Order: sequence, then structure tokens, then C-alpha cells
Amino acid sequence: MRMLINVPETVVADALRGLAAAHPELTVDVENRIVLRRDAPVGGQVALVSGGGSGHEPLHAGFVGPGMLAAACAGEIFTSPVPDQMVRAAAAVDSGAGVLFVVKNYTGDVLNFEMAAELAEDEGIQVAKVLVDDDVAVTDSLYTAGRRGTGATLFVEKIAGAAAEAGAPLERVESIARQVNARSRSFGVALSACTTPAKGSPTFDLPEGELELGIGIHGEPGRERRPMMTSREIADFAVDVVLDDLRPKGPVLVLVNGMGATPLLELYGFNAEVQRVLGERGVPVARTLVGNYVTSLDMAGCSVTLCEADEELLRLWDAPVSTPALRWGR
Repeated sequence: MRMLINVPETVVADALRGLAAAHPELTVDVENRIVLRRDAPVGGQVALVSGGGSGHEPLHAGFVGPGMLAAACAGEIFTSPVPDQMVRAAAAVDSGAGVLFVVKNYTGDVLNFEMAAELAEDEGIQVAKVLVDDDVAVTDSLYTAGRRGTGATLFVEKIAGAAAEAGAPLERVESIARQVNARSRSFGVALSACTTPAKGSPTFDLPEGELELGIGIHGEPGRERRPMMTSREIADFAVDVVLDDLRPKGPVLVLVNGMGATPLLELYGFNAEVQRVLGERGVPVARTLVGNYVTSLDMAGCSVTLCEADEELLRLWDAPVSTPALRWGR
């Protein structure tokens, strides 16, 4: 196993200590594994709280800051954070305007965030929840009942976060988050499996010269294995699968996302193919984001997320944001 770590048991804590050193604009509670906006709570503003298993960086801690999340909770690698973390985070960022939990559709995350919402409400915190379930590759999987939550999590957190930053009430922020999720679809492809620090070996066997279509973000295998395809062929397959389900009637936001070990040279080349397919299918592109944002440790591969965007969603997407991983307009 070749990893830039000390021991598997301290990987998450070590990463949080490094995040704190690199980003003094954040408050990082390493012991409780919570990352907060340093200026939280922000008076009169709805606070977005999310989180999940570590190994998907920069999701979620990298999206904490003005215009996105107020707090993020880090679990162990590919393991949900616990309800106590979420309640502690909600209490730290609640200004009285309420808290929106953004939850990816994985069984552990769903159960723990539901329990946390009940506990937070017992403490007088108004809580709403939105479930992200954008993946079109599989209906049920090792980690979920229903569709998995993947790349659209970024769209939900950015757009709903902008609405919260603008002073929208909790009911409106929740409605926008649900709208973004309903308008988003994703599909992922793996060129290699990932390796968790605890296991020290690939999470599934992918022979040389093959790829996995329809993977999730926890190192689980996809729905179909094929001989290696070109970037053009992968784009044709992935975009068509997404469009067959989404069927957008207007312009789309595009996220071409790396799974952690795919260099930007390849991702930009793949984006060129994605844009080609969308053009051939008559789908106008409003905005494009390319990079490693919703990852699976050291997996090589990519995912494509499309979100049908109207004028309001585009305005909120373009609104200023200042986080470690996403920053513009400030």
C-alpha cells in the first residue's frame, strides 16, 4: 500500500488538522470532526449543514464558507457521521432562521440525519431536510435503497447555499434544494477501483483493459463492465444515459467530475466530448465546471452531472461563493 498517510486510524483527524492549518477562515473541531464557517452563526440566515463519510474530498468540508455550507460533518472513510456530530453542528450554526440538512441517499447517512433532525428539533432548532438521489446508474445498491446521491450534491449545496446567503427563509431554501435535485442526473465511470486505507487493497477487482460503467462514490462496482473505451465512447454512453432520464427542455449546468485520480488533462479532454454530445443532442449548455469535486479516494474515472437550470437557478449558481474548493465572485 502506497499512501501519503501515517496510520489508517488517524487519516481523518490528520486531514482535518491540515485543513485547519490551510484555511484559517474555517473553524475545525478535530475531536468532534466538524468544520464550521468561522463567522457562524450568521444572523437571520438559514444554515446549510451536510456531511458524510470521508474519502470524497473536497466534498463536504471543502464546500464550507459564504455562499455554500455553514457546517460539514466528517465520518470515517465511507462511513456516515453520527447524529451527535450533526446536532452539534446544527446548534453551532443556527441563527434562529433554521437549518437545512443536505443528505446524500445512502442508508447510513439517511438514518443518522433523520435521527439528528429529531434531536435538534428537541433542542428548539427548526430543521428541514433534502435528499440528494441523482445517480441514474442503479436503482438499489450495496449502500442505498433507491438512487444514490452523487455529483448533484455540489449543485444542491451551491445553489441552495446562495439562496440562504441572500436571506431566503428556510421553506424557500428547502424548496430550491429539492428543485435542484429533481432537475439533476448523474452517471459515473471507473477506470480503476479505489483503495481504502484500512483495507489497503482495491475495493473491487477490475482487470487490466476493462472499465466499470455506473459506479458510485464508495468504491462499489457499477452495473456493467466493458473493455476499455475511448473518451469519445464513454461520453456518448454516459451523456445519453443521463439525457434519457432527465430529458431537459432548456439549458443545463454541466459538472465533469473526476473521481480522485484522474488528471485535469484527461478531464478537460473528456469535457470536450461531453460538450460535443450535448451539442449533437441539441442541449444548450449554460455553465460548466470541471475538476475533482465529488471523489472516491484514489479511483481513476469520472462522472457527468447535468442540471436543467432556469434563470433563477443560474443566478444563484453565479452568486458569490468563498470556500476552500469553490470560489468566485468575491
